[in-house]
Amino acid sequence: MSDDIYSGLTQLGGEAKLPASPEEAVLERVPNPQKGERYIVRFTAPEFTSLCPITGQPDFAHLMIDYVPGDWLVESKSLKLYLGSFRNHGAFHEDCTVAIAKRLRDLLAPQWIRIGGYWYPRGGIPIDVFWQSGPPPEGVWIPEQGVAPYRGRG
Repeated sequence: MSDDIYSGLTQLGGEAKLPASPEEAVLERVPNPQKGERYIVRFTAPEFTSLCPITGQPDFAHLMIDYVPGDWLVESKSLKLYLGSFRNHGAFHEDCTVAIAKRLRDLLAPQWIRIGGYWYPRGGIPIDVFWQSGPPPEGVWIPEQGVAPYRGRG
């Protein structure tokens, strides 16, 4: 990479191994080239996995992350690796979902951020977890997340 806004990135364009835990994962950001514009960035992670902290059994979720950028954008490869680092991490659905949103909020200082964690059933009960940083900014089109209530989600 050349000496430009992307030159400080450590994972994009090279080999990067899946971090062993969310705490070890390096989330990277880049300057927003459309700073001053209000728009939504959406990331969809339909195959998110983590572990039950009690049983060690895998848990699966469909995550939808929406944010209105401020000065920064999250670099998507680092986000992919961060989300992947949860696959061996034991935490309840609520903790995983909210922790992801808060870490992104702290890194990016977006105008607004929300996450929908649509968790697949364990013990016959799906758990959906929703968090947002505050009211959405005016004048921004924010589409519905479009994940149907559980009925064999897919």
